[in-house]
Amino acid sequence: MSTTDWIDSVEHAESMVGTRLGPTEWLDVTQAMVDEFGRVTGDLQWIHVDPVRAAAGPFGRCIAHGLLTLSLAGGRFFHDLVRTRAVSGINYGSERVRYPAPVPVGSRIRAAAEVNSAQRLDGGGVQMTVRVSVEIEGAPRPACVADFVVRYYF
Repeated sequence: MSTTDWIDSVEHAESMVGTRLGPTEWLDVTQAMVDEFGRVTGDLQWIHVDPVRAAAGPFGRCIAHGLLTLSLAGGRFFHDLVRTRAVSGINYGSERVRYPAPVPVGSRIRAAAEVNSAQRLDGGGVQMTVRVSVEIEGAPRPACVADFVVRYYF
């Protein structure tokens, strides 16, 4: 996996603008993963959790929740790609989120990122905007593209 060095200062974060990070390792999207996400969030729509009914649906099988893909983009994949030695880090939100393609259960996904901006904050911090793109193996369009806003204090 291609990643950045550990970001250890505001200046280092600023120098990362325009840098592409990744990709991560591939992750198998399983029915168990989708079912658990549906159970925890209460989103038990058949397109996600009923393989028999989904087989006759528009995608021919179950698909992952868009919010599951977003959660992986902002959680597991983000932490694999953007590594810091900050004293504290805060997920400050998202600027933009799109789901250009569904993620079929049984597919593999991975992510890459690009640091779009880094602005100094009072108190030794930096606010970064990082675009994370989640790709589906063999698919022409990404599953999710999201601009995450994070704050780090060093």
